[in-house]
Amino acid sequence: MTDLSLSLLLVAAVTFFAAGTVKGVTGMGLPTVAMGILGAVISPLAAASLLIVPSFVTNLWQLLAGPAFGALIRRLWPMMLAICAGTMLGSAWLASGDIEVTTTALGATLAIYAGYTLVARQLHVPVRTERWLSPLIGAITGMMAGGTGVFVIPAVPYLQALGLSRDDLVQALGLSFTVSTVALAAGLKAQGAFASETMGLSLLVLVPALAGMWAGQKLRNRISPASFRRVFLVCLLLLGIEMTLRPLL
Repeated sequence: MTDLSLSLLLVAAVTFFAAGTVKGVTGMGLPTVAMGILGAVISPLAAASLLIVPSFVTNLWQLLAGPAFGALIRRLWPMMLAICAGTMLGSAWLASGDIEVTTTALGATLAIYAGYTLVARQLHVPVRTERWLSPLIGAITGMMAGGTGVFVIPAVPYLQALGLSRDDLVQALGLSFTVSTVALAAGLKAQGAFASETMGLSLLVLVPALAGMWAGQKLRNRISPASFRRVFLVCLLLLGIEMTLRPLL
């Protein structure tokens, strides 16, 4: 990470500005966009290390801005605990250095998420199933987050299926993403793949990420968030397919 060229730093800055803009408009997507773009030009491990600080700060902001922190913790703590365990295990895969495998896995994750979100119908999870389903979803999400640096599958569709109010859903997503970010940082640190100089670079790209969030929030008032989201998902789908097929090309 210390030998990143100026051109790659500029790419990282532009990427995090774009990722912040997407989050500002849609309320999510910063790690997904950052991993999708940076994972195409540097290793997924390096990309995941860069996103730690911007992801943590923006998601903590989203988490603390909501009205129901205590109630969500009481309801979702088994899922959050499982996310931590799964991420710690999955981070060994991301830190393994097998760029071809992790890039393919990242691409497949992005494509599945984008494709599902574009065409799937809204699901509903009965309250009685949450006791056993939440830890299962958390463990799978953690393994995916630890292995690819992307926190969305299957946590986002699951949280959307719980029937939460809009504000509670945004806060629940912030909780899930914050826990995933902290667990990913801990997992990479345990694997010896997250050095102190990496934290400095990650802190540096926080500035364009926050600027992008501000721009996205302003842009939200000028465009249709639904239309913006569809275009974003189509681009994410195409990027994910390209990354998945790259070893075959």
